[in-house]
Amino acid sequence: MGKEYDIIIIGGGPAGLAAGIYTSRGRLRSLLIDRGLAGGQIANAEQVENYPGFPDGISGMELSQLMLQQATKFGLETQLAEVTGIDFQGSGKIIKTTEGDFTARAIIIAGGSQWQKLGIPGEREFLGKGVSYCATCDGAFFRDKPVAVIGGGNAAISEALHLTKFALKITVIHRRDQLRATRILQEKAFAEPKINFRWSTTVERIEGKTFVEAISLHQVATGEKSSLKVAGVFIAAGLKPDTDYLKGTVPLDEAGYIITDEKMATSVPGIFAAGDIRRNSARQSITAAGDGATAAIYAERFISE
Repeated sequence: MGKEYDIIIIGGGPAGLAAGIYTSRGRLRSLLIDRGLAGGQIANAEQVENYPGFPDGISGMELSQLMLQQATKFGLETQLAEVTGIDFQGSGKIIKTTEGDFTARAIIIAGGSQWQKLGIPGEREFLGKGVSYCATCDGAFFRDKPVAVIGGGNAAISEALHLTKFALKITVIHRRDQLRATRILQEKAFAEPKINFRWSTTVERIEGKTFVEAISLHQVATGEKSSLKVAGVFIAAGLKPDTDYLKGTVPLDEAGYIITDEKMATSVPGIFAAGDIRRNSARQSITAAGDGATAAIYAERFISE
């Protein structure tokens, strides 16, 4: 059996790091397990302008490093590994990982969610250089520039509407001939002069030198190929919570998000969830950090009781 901890935090984004600051500062023996660099999704953000305390903005990578530094200063331990499952032994919980097993009295699951990727050439190469999965995070960088939004659901149309505050022109590219978004969002989008639509169309590649310059399109019905000049591409193909390994352990909703109460507690005693991985998250770094702090406070109470 691996080392024993009071609390194990799964996921190193703002929710997990904030939880780590609170638990380690509370003198609880705390371990944070993450499969990659600390920071989660926010680490990809070139510039974060809406996190309080940074009036000139800060890069997502730097913000996460500062949070990590703060948590480790109070004694948070970190482990690079992928969590593969959770088992129970008496009142203890065994966290199974690719680097062995660890035991804890309480767990905070803060593994976040991942944007669904399109898997097309240029998508990965231009991430942070014109390709974005979050208009709220990056829209302001495209002031007076033409952009494309890929998708036709609520997320895509909300992104397009948000982008009207900044972009010169927004082209929504949808593989079907009608939107899936709710009627009210559709009405707003159709009434907005900056937004236009390319129906029954898929994006085949994203092109540019250093930054995005254009996208190659394929019209599904006619087979016609074309190119569209854009400075930004917002991909809104949906989100997928990182909860495959949790099926049968904690209650999940139909989309795979963890169901919690307002204390971030799941219905399994001693297991809490925070940030984008839980149902109804606002999916912002500040709300994730707030979730992490809340989960840490109630996890600490759970242990002391």
